[in-house]
Order: sequence, then structure tokens, then C-alpha cells
Amino acid sequence: MDFVTIDFEASCLPRHGASFPIELGVSGAQGTRSWLIRPHEAWRDWDWTQEAFDLHGITRAQLDAEGLAPADVLAQAVEAIGTARVIADSRIDAQWWATLSAAAPGVIAAPTVLVEHVDGIFDDIGATHQQIMEAQHHADLLCPQRHRAGADALWLRLLLDRLMEVRVAEQAPLWVEADGVVVAPAVVRGGGLFV
Repeated sequence: MDFVTIDFEASCLPRHGASFPIELGVSGAQGTRSWLIRPHEAWRDWDWTQEAFDLHGITRAQLDAEGLAPADVLAQAVEAIGTARVIADSRIDAQWWATLSAAAPGVIAAPTVLVEHVDGIFDDIGATHQQIMEAQHHADLLCPQRHRAGADALWLRLLLDRLMEVRVAEQAPLWVEADGVVVAPAVVRGGGLFV
């Protein structure tokens, strides 16, 4: 399954006011990238909360100094996504993708990107609650820094990669070795990202 994971950091949660994206992270088989987003002129009077700042630690001054224009961020993100399925762990990420896209109408493929919630992948592969919890723990160990878009997108990618490996291992054919012990193929046991 060809997919990328995305995550946004934002000025605030929508329940606290008009929220705009301030950082976008994308993680796929080719690696993880993130971009700070310089606020679009239309967003300048939108809300910014201390609660959001306390999570991500990104300042408005940092966005003005280091952020890219929304159109530049969106164009680079669309290129990084390609034709992959786009997965997020929050339904709000689809809203922030739409906000970013609206600020960059010249980016051709952006409106066709569908941001899906991770529950769809869980359902597609038939992941159990226990498998999801174990995959979350595994991702926590590999990616302990959170609340920045790149790190959060990578965390979700690691979680899904782990679930995919578990699924492949469960579906792999078993055989009996000469000594009578039933084992899974060696490729599944040690060849993946997670050992």
C-alpha cells in the first residue's frame, strides 16, 4: 500500500477560534519533511492560543522569519505526496489542508488530495485494538519527540509500518522445519524496518 502520513501544527484548535496551519509534516517511504508556513495575509487576524504554543513552541516571529509562503509549502508537499494515499491521525488535518490549499489556489494538484483518517487504514488491515496499542508503544520508543509536524508525521508512519509488518507476519504461510518446529519465514522475522 502506497501511503504518506501528514501532520499539521496550528495557531490554535478550531474550537478556540479561527485556526490556521503553521507547520506541515509529510512522512513516506522516501523520508520525512516539514515546512514552517508563513501566515497568509488573510490569516493575520486569526486566532493564536497559548495552549497551542505550549505544545509546538513555534512563535509568530519564527514563522515570519523562517516560514515559506503557503503556495511554496503546498507545492513542495504535493510533490512529496505524489499519488500516494494521504493519512492523518486527526480529522482536523483535512481542514488545515483545505485552509492551506485555499491560500494557494495556483497549486494544481492540491484540491485533489484527499486527507483520510488513520481509522480507515486500521479497518483496511483489520488491526485489533491490542495491535494498535503495541504499534503506538513501538512508535513512541522510536520517535519520542512529539508536537512538531515532521515528528508527528513520522510517528504515525512508524505506527502504520509496524501494523503492516504485523499483518504481513500473520498472513505469511507457515512451514515445518526438519526438527518439527513450526516457524514463520525468515524474511518476515528479521527483514523489515522493525526488528
